[in-house]
Amino acid sequence: MVLGGAAGGGSILSGMTLRDVELIGVPTNSSGTVDGVARAPAVLRRGLVAALAGGAGLADAGDVTLPFPRPWRGPSRLLAEDALVAMIGRVCGAVRAARRGGRFPLLVGGDCPVLLGALAALQAEAGRAGLLFVDGHEDAWPPGASPTGEAADCELGLALGLFDADLDPRLRGALPRIRTEDVVAIGPRDQNELAAAGIATLAGTVRALVRPDGPVTAEYSAAAASLPAPWWLHTDLDVLATTELAAVDYPQPGGLTWEQLSQITAAALAASGCAGWSVCIYNPDLDPDRSGAARIVSYLTEAITTADRR
Repeated sequence: MVLGGAAGGGSILSGMTLRDVELIGVPTNSSGTVDGVARAPAVLRRGLVAALAGGAGLADAGDVTLPFPRPWRGPSRLLAEDALVAMIGRVCGAVRAARRGGRFPLLVGGDCPVLLGALAALQAEAGRAGLLFVDGHEDAWPPGASPTGEAADCELGLALGLFDADLDPRLRGALPRIRTEDVVAIGPRDQNELAAAGIATLAGTVRALVRPDGPVTAEYSAAAASLPAPWWLHTDLDVLATTELAAVDYPQPGGLTWEQLSQITAAALAASGCAGWSVCIYNPDLDPDRSGAARIVSYLTEAITTADRR
């Protein structure tokens, strides 16, 4: 398994096994509640640990402890800002601890702002961090314009520093700072929604914004290989078509198949420099028979075991 840079240096960790993967749950919901996607780590952990128990296994670090959120907009115009700031810091600490121990952190959310803590960890380690952002949305709404007030509408824009002038100093101080040229986005399909609301697209701003509508090709491997190490892989499961996974809060027309997402993931994990992975936006409350959970666990297990065989 060739997956990431060693803590404190730029070399690539090689020869990793499943025991080197550290599962970190982040039970956060940027709507300011403790239900919905916040319950995903507990549901997915059971299946994932069981699925991998017969092989080499993986280290389960449990859930990051988070403060109880308050569901109203704070000074930066985001819901539950105090909880958001705390979550970023605690995820950063968990990712740094995993990497200092020579392990590959797998963050299971929760929703997409968990990415901010991961990027903060890589930036603290290396000074610069790249991002392969696989998501059905661009997630760069200005906080005051977000129709929901959720940081999950904004996390990529926050990481890029697009809204700094309007942020509360506590939030601004907790955020990572990544460069537009260090971001490759695959899968956003909300361009019509953005245009209707007068929100600027990131197309032409980040290094690449790919809207795949056919078979996965070598361009995805090339995109990952072009990122500066260490870089982070982020997967928002609403990149999938609703027919593939219905248990997401904000479905859209179109989207990837599980096969396409698995191919993109395999290409990413095979590329050098990948320092960790976050998987988010599964809502167990919308999956009463847990068929969605089973499919997610299958996807994660396949990705980990396939990477382990390389």
